[in-house]
Amino acid sequence: MKIKIEHQPSQESLNQLGVYNWAIWQKEASKFPWTYDFQETCYFLEGDVIVTPDGGQSVQMGKGDLVTFPAGMSCIWEITKDVKKHYCFD
Repeated sequence: MKIKIEHQPSQESLNQLGVYNWAIWQKEASKFPWTYDFQETCYFLEGDVIVTPDGGQSVQMGKGDLVTFPAGMSCIWEITKDVKKHYCFD
């Protein structure tokens, strides 16, 4: 299971996805476990995060990144700078 990251996607591709109509999630710097029941795609408006999938490599992401998390993945989220992101479940 792999996390897909697109750094600095174009406004055009964000508009095609309808990113700005998605719900917003915000969280202060913290560390917690998370499991994705569904695939999630999100676009970071602010923040920095290190996500470590169970048994996998840590992945860094943050402001300006479009990220897809696979369904069924369990991981640890470590927010190093407060996060604000648009998100949607597929």
